Amino acid sequence: MLNSNDITSRHEQSPPSPPPERVDEFVRLLGQNQRRIFVFVMSMVPNLTEAEEIIQETNLLLWREFDQFQSGTNFAAWACRVALNQTMAWRKRKRRDRLEFSPAFLEAIAAESNAEADRLEERTRALAYCIEKLPEQHRRLLRTRYGEGRGVEVIGQELGRTVAAIYRSLSRIRHTLHDCVTQALTQGQRS
Repeated sequence: MLNSNDITSRHEQSPPSPPPERVDEFVRLLGQNQRRIFVFVMSMVPNLTEAEEIIQETNLLLWREFDQFQSGTNFAAWACRVALNQTMAWRKRKRRDRLEFSPAFLEAIAAESNAEADRLEERTRALAYCIEKLPEQHRRLLRTRYGEGRGVEVIGQELGRTVAAIYRSLSRIRHTLHDCVTQALTQGQRS
C-alpha cells in the first residue's frame, strides 16, 4: 500500500518540466522539419503505415531527448539521426521479412537522402529568389496559374489574351526562372 511519502518521493524523482521557451523551441523546430523527417524515413521505409509509426516513435524520442539538443545547432541533422536509429531498431524488430537492408546500406541511403533534401532546399530558396526578381505582372500570372490553379483558358479570358499567348508567356517565364535558378545555384557553389 502506498502512503503519501511514497507518492511524494516518486513525484520528486520525475524529471522537471522544461521551461516554456524550450517547449516553444521544440514545437517550432519540429514543425519546420517534420516534412523533412517524413521524407527521410520514407526513403528507407516505403510503406506509409510503417513509416508513420516510425515517425511517431521518433517524435516521442525527440521530445524525450530534447534536453540533449544544443540550441542553435542543426535540428534537422539531429532529428534525422534519431529517425535513422529508430528505423534501424524497427528493422531489427521486423527481421522476419525476407528482404533486409544492412545498417551500412541504410547509412548510405540516409546520407544521400540528407544531401538530396539539402539540394532541394537550396533549389527552393533559389526559385523563391528568382520569382521575386520577376516583374509583378509575371508573378501575378504565376500565382494565378499555379498558386490558384486556374486554367489557361480562364486566364486568357480575364486578361483579354489568347490561350496561345498565355502559354507563350508562361513558357518564357519558366525559361527565365530555369536560367535564373541555374545561375543562382552555380554562383552558390562557387561561394
